[in-house]
Amino acid sequence: MNCHDIVAYLKSLADVEIAENSQRYFKTGKGEYAEGDVFLGIRVPLIRKSVKEYRETSLSEINKLIKSEYHEVRLFSLLLLVYQFSKADRAHKAKIYHLYLKNIKYINNWDLVDSSASYIVGAYLFDKERTELYDLAASKNLWLRRIAIISTAYFISKNDYSDTLKIAKILLNDNEDLIHKAVGWMLREVGKRDKKVEEKFLNHHYNDMPRTMLRYAIEKFSKEQRKSYLNGEI
Repeated sequence: MNCHDIVAYLKSLADVEIAENSQRYFKTGKGEYAEGDVFLGIRVPLIRKSVKEYRETSLSEINKLIKSEYHEVRLFSLLLLVYQFSKADRAHKAKIYHLYLKNIKYINNWDLVDSSASYIVGAYLFDKERTELYDLAASKNLWLRRIAIISTAYFISKNDYSDTLKIAKILLNDNEDLIHKAVGWMLREVGKRDKKVEEKFLNHHYNDMPRTMLRYAIEKFSKEQRKSYLNGEI
């Protein structure tokens, strides 16, 4: 199936009211983090269902889809890459990973990052050298920095926390709320598997963390422990 047929199919699922709500929810207004992004208005479950129907789409066609002006088409392409990566052999995984990085500038909203980064970047780099993540973490681009920290969710799932903690430290003083939330989320995921590891990190850094990051990180702690961190009583 070629990209034009897929886009036509996705457009047939469009809903104007959903699109208008999405434009507001994903902050597409002037000066907002997703300024100018265009939505068709398709609910995510429908997009995921469509991925299964078009799962045999070639990488050359996905490479065209990921550049689409439409948010949902880009999301579709990323979910398709995630699906194909999960089924691929080592060589095809490498092709998907490199296609992802080649088109990284089009992965430009939090849902696009969160639905793909750990499943492709994290999964690919798990048994490899991980310098790429630190280059992303140092980027001036908000979404590349978010990819860096969210990618480590795959490592966390394998009980490997070192890169999550190192990148969290790099991003402690980030100016973007969406990075604060992402870092706090990943620290919370570490804590779900090994609370002592998370507590050790927090005990060294909680006074330097943005409040949003800290609140996300301690969300699963007891009420008393959350209060202690927030009041600086650790």
